[in-house]
Amino acid sequence: MADQTPTGPLELGAKMDYSEHENTYKLFVQLAKWGTIVCVALVAAMAFGFFTAGGSFFSALVVFIILVAGGGYLLRDIPAHIT
Repeated sequence: MADQTPTGPLELGAKMDYSEHENTYKLFVQLAKWGTIVCVALVAAMAFGFFTAGGSFFSALVVFIILVAGGGYLLRDIPAHIT
Protein backbone atom coordinates (compact mmCIF):
# COMPACT_ATOMS: atom_id res chain seq x y z
CA MET A 1 0.00 0.00 0.00
CA ALA A 2 1.27 3.50 -0.83
CA ASP A 3 2.56 5.80 1.87
CA GLN A 4 0.09 8.69 2.41
CA THR A 5 2.32 10.80 4.68
CA PRO A 6 2.27 14.49 3.69
CA THR A 7 5.70 15.72 2.63
CA GLY A 8 5.19 19.38 1.64
CA PRO A 9 6.20 22.35 3.77
CA LEU A 10 2.59 23.49 4.32
CA GLU A 11 1.62 20.19 5.81
CA LEU A 12 4.55 20.33 8.21
CA GLY A 13 3.52 23.72 9.59
CA ALA A 14 6.16 25.92 8.00
CA LYS A 15 6.07 29.55 9.11
CA MET A 16 4.55 31.94 6.59
CA ASP A 17 6.06 35.30 5.72
CA TYR A 18 2.93 37.38 6.25
CA SER A 19 4.61 40.72 5.64
CA GLU A 20 5.66 39.51 2.19
CA HIS A 21 2.12 38.29 1.52
CA GLU A 22 0.75 41.72 2.42
CA ASN A 23 3.31 43.49 0.23
CA THR A 24 2.46 41.24 -2.70
CA TYR A 25 -1.26 41.88 -2.20
CA LYS A 26 -0.71 45.65 -2.07
CA LEU A 27 1.34 45.49 -5.28
CA PHE A 28 -1.38 43.43 -6.98
CA VAL A 29 -4.07 45.93 -5.98
CA GLN A 30 -1.98 48.86 -7.23
CA LEU A 31 -1.27 47.15 -10.56
CA ALA A 32 -4.93 46.24 -11.00
CA LYS A 33 -6.00 49.81 -10.18
CA TRP A 34 -3.54 51.45 -12.56
CA GLY A 35 -4.17 48.87 -15.28
CA THR A 36 -7.89 49.59 -15.11
CA ILE A 37 -7.33 53.36 -15.16
CA VAL A 38 -5.06 53.13 -18.20
CA CYS A 39 -7.40 50.81 -20.12
CA VAL A 40 -10.48 52.97 -19.49
CA ALA A 41 -8.58 56.16 -20.36
CA LEU A 42 -7.21 54.57 -23.54
CA VAL A 43 -10.64 53.49 -24.76
CA ALA A 44 -12.13 56.91 -23.95
CA ALA A 45 -9.27 58.72 -25.71
CA MET A 46 -9.58 56.52 -28.80
CA ALA A 47 -13.32 57.17 -28.89
CA PHE A 48 -12.67 60.91 -28.53
CA GLY A 49 -10.13 60.85 -31.36
CA PHE A 50 -12.38 58.85 -33.65
CA PHE A 51 -15.83 60.31 -33.03
CA THR A 52 -15.17 64.04 -32.62
CA ALA A 53 -14.83 66.45 -35.55
CA GLY A 54 -11.55 67.95 -34.33
CA GLY A 55 -10.21 64.65 -33.12
CA SER A 56 -6.57 63.98 -33.84
CA PHE A 57 -3.78 61.97 -32.29
CA PHE A 58 -2.58 64.89 -30.18
CA SER A 59 -6.02 65.83 -28.87
CA ALA A 60 -6.67 62.18 -27.99
CA LEU A 61 -3.26 62.05 -26.27
CA VAL A 62 -4.18 65.11 -24.18
CA VAL A 63 -7.49 63.49 -23.22
CA PHE A 64 -5.65 60.27 -22.30
CA ILE A 65 -3.17 62.11 -20.07
CA ILE A 66 -5.94 64.11 -18.38
CA LEU A 67 -8.01 60.97 -17.73
CA VAL A 68 -5.06 59.01 -16.32
CA ALA A 69 -4.09 61.92 -14.05
CA GLY A 70 -7.70 62.43 -12.93
CA GLY A 71 -8.28 58.73 -12.33
CA GLY A 72 -5.05 58.45 -10.38
CA TYR A 73 -6.07 61.41 -8.24
CA LEU A 74 -9.58 60.07 -7.60
CA LEU A 75 -8.34 56.57 -6.74
CA ARG A 76 -5.34 57.61 -4.66
CA ASP A 77 -4.56 55.69 -1.50
CA ILE A 78 -7.07 56.26 1.26
CA PRO A 79 -6.03 55.36 4.82
CA ALA A 80 -7.56 52.16 6.14
CA HIS A 81 -8.47 53.76 9.47
CA ILE A 82 -11.05 56.28 8.30
CA THR A 83 -13.00 57.66 11.25
